[in-house]
Amino acid sequence: MSNEVKDRETGNAFLPKFDAAGLLTAVVQHVDTGEILMLAFMDQEALDATRKTGIAHFHSRSRGKLWMKGESSGNTLNVIEIRVDCDQDALILKAQPAGPACHTGARSCFYRKLTGNRLETVGDKA
Repeated sequence: MSNEVKDRETGNAFLPKFDAAGLLTAVVQHVDTGEILMLAFMDQEALDATRKTGIAHFHSRSRGKLWMKGESSGNTLNVIEIRVDCDQDALILKAQPAGPACHTGARSCFYRKLTGNRLETVGDKA
């Protein structure tokens, strides 16, 4: 194992490992309930903005730019803690949501389950 890999996987330094597109995966989890709220991608700019403001920022792959979650809806995600996986290419943002996390108005983006070839709504969508 190289020193760089060892430092990244077992050391104390934050050395985020962005993919070839300059992104890493961010899973957003409700800080109180543990519910998975959404999944998005962060580039260095989004990570820096999130750490500076305490509000979740992401990289919009479709628009190719930085966006703050809730910038138009007001449904921001206040980041309480950032967890980093073992090889530092994925994050969990433990957050307190200020409203629904999903753009559809659902509490979580994961409000459907796959049953056979159909999607079924689970729990309450709001």
